[in-house]
Amino acid sequence: MFQSKLPRVGTTIFAVMSKLAQEHGAINLGQGFPDFPIDERLAALVHAAMGAGHNQYAPMPGVPALRTAIAAKVQRLYGIGYDPDTEVTVTAGGTQAIFTAVGATVRPGDEVIIVDPAYDCYAPTVALFGGIPVHVRLGPDMRFDAAAVAAAITPRTRMLMINTPHNPAGTILREADMQRIAAMLRGTDILLLSDEVYEHLVFGNEAHASVVRYPELRERAFVVFSFGKVFHATGWKMGYVLAPRELMAEFRKVHQFTVFSVNTPVQHALAAYLDDAAHYAAVPSFYERKRDRFLEGLSASRFTPLACEGSYFLLADYSAISDEPDLAFAQRITREFGVAAIPLSPFYHDPPPGQRLLRFCFAKSDATLDQAIEKLCLI
Repeated sequence: MFQSKLPRVGTTIFAVMSKLAQEHGAINLGQGFPDFPIDERLAALVHAAMGAGHNQYAPMPGVPALRTAIAAKVQRLYGIGYDPDTEVTVTAGGTQAIFTAVGATVRPGDEVIIVDPAYDCYAPTVALFGGIPVHVRLGPDMRFDAAAVAAAITPRTRMLMINTPHNPAGTILREADMQRIAAMLRGTDILLLSDEVYEHLVFGNEAHASVVRYPELRERAFVVFSFGKVFHATGWKMGYVLAPRELMAEFRKVHQFTVFSVNTPVQHALAAYLDDAAHYAAVPSFYERKRDRFLEGLSASRFTPLACEGSYFLLADYSAISDEPDLAFAQRITREFGVAAIPLSPFYHDPPPGQRLLRFCFAKSDATLDQAIEKLCLI
C-alpha cells in the first residue's frame, strides 16, 4: 500500500480559512496578502518588459541586471558586498528558496531546529528530504529563547532556521539575539537559514537585524527575502536568496531542477524599480500606520493584542471572550461575525495547552480594516 511521505500534512490552514471566508462573505484578515494595488509604475515596468520581448527563459540564477540591483541594495542597506554572479539567486518566492536551501544541504537523519510557532512550510520541507525537525518554542512573550535553542543542539544538528520579523508572532530579533546565535553556533558546522521576507516591515525606527550584518553568521547562512511582501505583489511569487559562494553553488544545483528560472519580465521590471530606494524605504512607516490603526480599533474590543514589532501580522488573545480551542473559535467568528483570522495552533508541532491566540493580517486597505474592526468589536 502507498505510504505518504507527509502523513500528518493536510490542506494548509491558510487555504482552509480563506475558503471559509469566501463561503461566508467574510473579511479575510487570515491569509497574508494585501487587498490594495501595487505601484502603477511597477506594473508599467512589467508591461514594458513584456513589450520589449523579455518573455522567454531567464538565466538560471536570475537576470544579471536584477542580481546586480539586489547586490547594490544589500550594499546600500547593510554595507555588505555579495557577488551578484556567485552569491545571489532569484527564486520563485521565499518558500521555494527555503525548500531549495533545505534540499541542497539536509540529508536523511540530519536534525534541523525549528522555532515554533513557525511558518508552516519549514517542518514538511525538512521531512521531505529525510531530515528530523526538532521543535523549540519561543518564550511565553513570543521572543527568541536562546537557552532553549542551545539546549536542542546535538552532534546531528545540521541547520537552525530563524525568522525575523517573525511570522506569525510579530516579534523581531535584535543585536543581542544575533550575538547569542553566533555564540551557540561558533565552533560547529551547523548551517543557518534566516527567513527575512519581512525585512522592511520593522517598526519603531529600529534597524532590521539581518544575518547579513554579522560575519560569523553570514559565512554559514542562506538568507531569504521576498519582493512580493515588500511591493504588495504576493501573487508574483518573486524572491531571492543570498549565500556564500560555496553554499550558493550547492543551492543552484537544486534550484535548476525545481524551477530552473523564474518570471522573466517581472525580473526586468524589478531590476529597474530597485534603482529608487524610496520604494522600499517607505514600507516600514506605511505598515506601521496600518498596525496602529488596527490596534486603536481593537482597543474597543475584548481582544488583547500582543506586541507587534514587525511583519504585517498581529496576535490577539481572545481568552476574555471564549474558552473554545482556537480553530473552533476562528471558524465560528468567520461564520457568525464575518471576519476570518488564523488560529495559532497549526504553527506549532505541539501547541501550548490553553493558549488562546489568533493571528490577524493588517495588510489591508483602511476601509477593510475599519469594517473588520467594527465587526470584531461586536464579538
